[in-house]
Amino acid sequence: MKTTHILSVLICAFLLTSMINKKPHSDTYQVDVKQSSLEWFAQKVTGKHNGIINISGGSISNNHGNFTGVIEIDMTTIEDKDMEPGKGKEKLEGHLKSADFFDATGYPKSKFVITSIAPLANPTEQATHTVKGLLTIKDKTNELTFDALLKVSDTQAVCTGSAVVDRSKYDVKYGSKSFFPDIGDKMIYDEFTLKFNVVAVK
Repeated sequence: MKTTHILSVLICAFLLTSMINKKPHSDTYQVDVKQSSLEWFAQKVTGKHNGIINISGGSISNNHGNFTGVIEIDMTTIEDKDMEPGKGKEKLEGHLKSADFFDATGYPKSKFVITSIAPLANPTEQATHTVKGLLTIKDKTNELTFDALLKVSDTQAVCTGSAVVDRSKYDVKYGSKSFFPDIGDKMIYDEFTLKFNVVAVK
């Protein structure tokens, strides 16, 4: 009985010490730029284009389900994928990188700062969480919210989905009816879509 009593006391003391010493921890995942991808899709009155931009870095932190982080984008890597080399591809890429659009020389980096990721009330196979954050393009910052599929394990965090961005909020004026209301059929729609697959590893 005495031995059992001593053992019980030791177990209680161990559990109490464990609870006292237990501190909140934050798991940080570094973005794997080789596994991650970012595609863009844009439309105009007379057609559409799509391509890719490189994700250049970033990280995602998970503090007991509270997610924050930053995704960095290299605007100098804007590439068109629907046209063939020598048939307008290079001209379009140069125009998108110019001051008419994203001014990749003056503003080579864009970023998305994650402020929160919350579970959806009714998750699906395509989306499990709502992501909120701040998107910065050409030194202009605006809130951006979208749904995404989030999978987190001990070794990696993967976020997949798409977001619609209004370029007029970032001073991208060329062909925009928001700035040139009489532009007619030369109009390029303000909203474009970013489709992403961000892979971050410990």
